[in-house]
Amino acid sequence: MKFSRRNFAATIVALGAVVAMPAFAQGAAPYTPIMPPQPTEDAGKIEVLEFFSYGCPHCAEFNPLLTGWVAKQQGDVAIRKVPITFGRAAWANLAKLYYTLEVTGDLHRLESEIFKAIHVERENLFEEKALTEWAVKKGVDAKKFAETFNSFGVMSKVKRGDQMAQTYKITGVPALAVEGKYLVGGRDFNETLSITDSLIAKVRGEKSGKGTGKK
Repeated sequence: MKFSRRNFAATIVALGAVVAMPAFAQGAAPYTPIMPPQPTEDAGKIEVLEFFSYGCPHCAEFNPLLTGWVAKQQGDVAIRKVPITFGRAAWANLAKLYYTLEVTGDLHRLESEIFKAIHVERENLFEEKALTEWAVKKGVDAKKFAETFNSFGVMSKVKRGDQMAQTYKITGVPALAVEGKYLVGGRDFNETLSITDSLIAKVRGEKSGKGTGKK
């Protein structure tokens, strides 16, 4: 199903896709300490989280830059994406899409295509039937997709992502967090990634016992 540009714009606003400016655009500070600091999945890695939604136009704009940045990271950096919903059913379906494609093994192949479908081609991927049909057309196994989309495991991950967003006090997306300690600021996408690099270096120094001399 495709929308006209007028219908798409009206629907996207109604669904809250422009819920807020990117988190880093909401403050001038390079970063905000996360209090209390949150545990990470692997103590041996420097964890970077991206809170996002496929329904967010800012996230669509940021995704190519982030992808290029991720490719340049050292092996001690672990990047995790956390799709969140802000309580919107449409965004919940998109979060479920993320985790479903993760299970089917199609996520890496289709991630940029999802952003393109929603924000360039004006596809309606906010409803289960429409997004299922789209995924199958893109070569995803229909049976596996259907079995996974509403599974307990996927629903639990979506719920967990929203809980993390509350804990990290996420008010806009995209938002980057480093090592469960720092919510990244910056005036634009490039500055945000530069600040993230600095915070990764800071954490790397702390982990090695050397420190960086920065506060």
